[in-house]
Amino acid sequence: MKKIPYNYLVFYGIAVVFLWMKTYIAYQLNFKLGTDDNLQKFLLFVNPLSSALFFLGLALLSKKYFKRVLIGIQFFLSFLLYANIVYYRFFNDFITVPVLLQAKSNAGGLGDSAAGLMSLTDIFYFTDTILLIVLACTLFKQVKVKTRKTYQIAFLFSIIVFLLNFGLAEKDRPQLLSLSFDRNYIVKYLGAYNYTVFDIFQYIHSSSQRVFASSSNLTNVENYRKATYTPPNPALFGKSKGMNVIFVSMESFQNFMIDFKMPNGQLVTPFLDSLAHDGNTFYFDHFYHQTGQGKTSDAEFLMENSLYPLNQGAVFINKAQNTYQATPAILKGYGYNSAVFHGNYKTFWNRNVMYKALGYDQFFDASYYSMTPQNTKNFGMKDKPYFAESMPMLESLKQPFYTKFITLSNHFPFEVDPGDTNFPQGNFGDWAVNQYVQSAHYMDQALQQFFDALKKDGLYDKTVIILYGDHYGLSSNNYTALAKALGVNKITPVMDSNLQQVPLFIHVPGVKGGVQQHVGGEVDVRPTLLHLLGIDTKDYIEFGSDLLSPQHRNWVAFRNGDFVSSTVIQSQDKCYSLTTGTLAADQKACTSFSDKVKNELQMSDMVVNQDLLRFYHPNGFKPINPNDYQYLGPTKKKGA
Repeated sequence: MKKIPYNYLVFYGIAVVFLWMKTYIAYQLNFKLGTDDNLQKFLLFVNPLSSALFFLGLALLSKKYFKRVLIGIQFFLSFLLYANIVYYRFFNDFITVPVLLQAKSNAGGLGDSAAGLMSLTDIFYFTDTILLIVLACTLFKQVKVKTRKTYQIAFLFSIIVFLLNFGLAEKDRPQLLSLSFDRNYIVKYLGAYNYTVFDIFQYIHSSSQRVFASSSNLTNVENYRKATYTPPNPALFGKSKGMNVIFVSMESFQNFMIDFKMPNGQLVTPFLDSLAHDGNTFYFDHFYHQTGQGKTSDAEFLMENSLYPLNQGAVFINKAQNTYQATPAILKGYGYNSAVFHGNYKTFWNRNVMYKALGYDQFFDASYYSMTPQNTKNFGMKDKPYFAESMPMLESLKQPFYTKFITLSNHFPFEVDPGDTNFPQGNFGDWAVNQYVQSAHYMDQALQQFFDALKKDGLYDKTVIILYGDHYGLSSNNYTALAKALGVNKITPVMDSNLQQVPLFIHVPGVKGGVQQHVGGEVDVRPTLLHLLGIDTKDYIEFGSDLLSPQHRNWVAFRNGDFVSSTVIQSQDKCYSLTTGTLAADQKACTSFSDKVKNELQMSDMVVNQDLLRFYHPNGFKPINPNDYQYLGPTKKKGA
């Protein structure tokens, strides 16, 4: 076979083209990046090139093992791309360094969810590596790198391409890296591989912020807090003073399920529907989740701290050593005993560490439950046996208590074992949507069972009960079938924002409720609850607004910088009219809200990333020491 001149450069060039084209195809097939004009389409096409030139060019430094190193780099980048594809299929987001670090903590139970997101056709994303191996063993068997200086040319060319790319991106979206809260923008403009490099630097920067922080950094936050404080509703302040509190996290439960009927007219969640309309419960039907990559743990963090989650990773994993002034710690000063009930093991989401920082007295994890195959599914305990086995432990607590129950059954992939419910699956053309309605019905039955038990033992009439959906369950990958289920042609950007609504129910014994239609989010729950308990929050650093206050604000921030207000919605950096659902005639109509959202997120990020609460001492609050808490598990019976 005739030797190809400069065959190592040809082999390198083939690998670059393979990776470039494969990545661009992945953009088109798997990611919803929203290219709106020819410039953005061009940037999406060209942005994988600089990464391919640079990273594959590293193989040129290895003269002896050039082919092996190049194929190894190709495989690694292919694996990184594919990992993002699988992750994006459910989370509509890209993997970050903290997500990788928290994967070990959350490894148990992830198998079924990950498998449900994979497809046999995904082998396509590794075919280029296979082809390179074949070429290396045949046509390019005698490849030899003549000089390492070739790398300098490849490196220079990659830098030129990147600078051109970055310059055009900065022109289209100024301050892209400094102001963007959304990873989709980084990938759209700079590429998946360059995003990973940026993410690594961002993580290092975030991790170092605490070291250089001081009490002087609190000044702006305190001033902002004083300016945005929402006073309580005088008619409701202290109405539940001294009562028990029960939170129930409803896994992946979205608000569209309330009053949702199957084609035969059967209600999916009749018990929750009854709560929404009984007049004795506050039901917030324009309430939004505000979680980031921490999902359920982010919802917990929002609810109990009135701070926003991190832009990357989870507070529970990355900031568990911080100082917090959470609800359990605050209520400790008012004689409350606190506990969490969770049918998974205590290390999941690093809860055994984070709950100590939040001030929880007890943590009843999976070691307290009968984790038999019949009782478990997906991420842990099924909801019905979970609530049944929790009741004796709840009844044993000293009152008043502050407790939290975390349900698990309604978790992706939403499978329900035969016999657990007689409610049928849907027929909407998507297995996830079909199973979601069945799984939601099972959870609804379990919640009714729990309420009946609370009424039977007398706790219902002296307990504030708060039910909330923690985050979305169905992603945009399910929107075709979901549109069919909802009876619409397609899910518009405004409808997508509305699908981030999760239900919030607050039942206060002896207090009339009703449907509350103003917008609110998870960050708003803590001040709402504390004001009901007669505790004014004006001295605490928090970013929520009392949902029951006449002065409650009219906007909700999402972690990516988008928002919903009472008049306009910002979705993927575009402004929409709330009433018409179409693009606002004046795109600047969102500017004032957008500025408020960005400012508030930056303030919260300062508090969390710099651990600023260690410098802050609210009046009347006694700091807690996480080392004082021990979650030892149940005491074994004699002879066991």
